Amino acid sequence: MKFIIENFGCQMNDHDMDKMGSVLIDHGHVAGKDVDEADAVIVNTCCIREKAEQKFYSLMGRLQHLRRKKGTILGVTGCIAEQEKENIFERLPFIDFALGPSNIHRVAEALENAAGGGRTSAFGDNTCSPSLLIRPHNTRRGIKGYVTIMKGCNNFCSYCVVPYVRGREESRRSEDVLAEVREMAGRGIVEVTLLGQNVNSYNNGNEDLSFPELLSGIDAIPGISRLRFVTSHPKDISPELIACFGTLGTLCESIHLPFQSGSDRILSLMNRGYTSSGYLHKVEALKEQCPGIAFTADCIVGFPGEQDSDFEATMRLMETVRFDGVFSFIYSARRFTTAANLPGRVPPAIAHERLSRFQKRQRAITLDSNRAMEGSRVEVLVEGQSKNSPDELSGRTRSGKIVNFRGNPGLVYKLVEVDIIKGYANSLRGELRDTPGR
Repeated sequence: MKFIIENFGCQMNDHDMDKMGSVLIDHGHVAGKDVDEADAVIVNTCCIREKAEQKFYSLMGRLQHLRRKKGTILGVTGCIAEQEKENIFERLPFIDFALGPSNIHRVAEALENAAGGGRTSAFGDNTCSPSLLIRPHNTRRGIKGYVTIMKGCNNFCSYCVVPYVRGREESRRSEDVLAEVREMAGRGIVEVTLLGQNVNSYNNGNEDLSFPELLSGIDAIPGISRLRFVTSHPKDISPELIACFGTLGTLCESIHLPFQSGSDRILSLMNRGYTSSGYLHKVEALKEQCPGIAFTADCIVGFPGEQDSDFEATMRLMETVRFDGVFSFIYSARRFTTAANLPGRVPPAIAHERLSRFQKRQRAITLDSNRAMEGSRVEVLVEGQSKNSPDELSGRTRSGKIVNFRGNPGLVYKLVEVDIIKGYANSLRGELRDTPGR
């Protein structure tokens, strides 16, 4: 059977999509490229923000005609399936199966059941999900690999639906994670990204390896040149983890550290568990351990009760840290969350004006950061052809910045040294350093 997986959301959703593709291929099914020609379309969903949910329902409306026209099997997986588990088949009566994030390992079973005329639904549990153990084939990732080390979250930030749709924190055994990374290194993977809703609380309270100890174990695996992780919660950034940035050679000089707001009052309403000064203290400690470390983050504008003074505090925090990039959004109320019931909704016009101002300033800071790299020499992992020109290659620095440069296509999937000659808003221009045999 030929299948297509349509995907929404973050790297964890991308990885779940890869896992489902691997399961289906292992069961004899074939990945397709065209929705109109597929026998089955699976939509892997995200409900973190309202816009993603709206896009999902819009897509399902368009896919419904395939069901009517040629009997295409339709399945929904991921967070929206979990969120709507009580009435998913009432809202979408034309779908054949629905699987929550913890049950994507059952995708082949659900597909084959649908082919026989049956319907499947499976949602969350309280155990370490078998879906954590699925190893994607990674055929489309070249020499970059992703490893899920944990699922769920225990923080219950007041705006966030993750604990309700992804469940409580469950960590994989460190020996299994290390074995997977060793196997990846044996296949030529040189860059590994560890995934979890809150990776730095990995094995919190367990007798197994802590997160810093896991990083040290991966750092010692021959063949791994780069190590990354997402996502981190600032309150769980420990001194031991900060020290890793000064001692582990493979750990890349970048960290995604969502701050969400610069106002202590808003942070308290968000139930984030830290203050702006506490956040900045950890930023300074990371800079001290790893000079030149790149910071990216998430920020919510227009949270209920946000006043002009709260927003100005957010702007000051941004100016102080000078992030290399920020994913910024207007607050959207999510079902089940306590913030959905908070008073003081910010009028949409004000929220949009604040977001526009924030993003304009952040773009300028990002440009300054990229221009500051002009004249430097950096290591680049070449990922493929540049999107800007068929005559150029593109790759990323250890700090995660995109570099475009002229070079032989034979350099794809290799580590090269590049001199940065120009910094732009979203990328860098480089010249390949003279290398024998290039």
